[in-house]
Amino acid sequence: MAKREFVRFTNDDEVQELAEGMMARTLPKERWTHAAHWATTLWLLTERPEILPEREMPGMIRGYNESVGGQNTDTAGYHETITQASIRAARRFLRERDANEPLFERCNALMETELGDPEWLLEFWNKETLFSVEARKGWVEPNKSSDTWLVASDTC
Repeated sequence: MAKREFVRFTNDDEVQELAEGMMARTLPKERWTHAAHWATTLWLLTERPEILPEREMPGMIRGYNESVGGQNTDTAGYHETITQASIRAARRFLRERDANEPLFERCNALMETELGDPEWLLEFWNKETLFSVEARKGWVEPNKSSDTWLVASDTC
């Protein structure tokens, strides 16, 4: 899997601005990049302990999508399996990092891993399964890998 280029974060305020903009539905659509998805997830996990992303991010994402003119349908918009897998991956990543490291540095470090490639999930699911209506609407177990960290959620 090839790593993608991304604009590196230079401070924690940038990360907070992205996350708060998504939550407030004021973030311009063009700023909602792969890196912004990850930064928002890491920010929620580290800075907003009262929010349980597994439960609350689905509504946040659906609302954000609609606020920028998107739709949440069987073929576009919010995707449950991708969201839940990404949250699990973010939790695992954070467990392996120093909690005292600035958040923007952790965001950059995550983007330098296989997670920085938007196709990272294809290591665990085949395309047909991952992009099925069933996977978009609900959690579908990986069908290419049985990595326990991805299969079993450690929250909820």
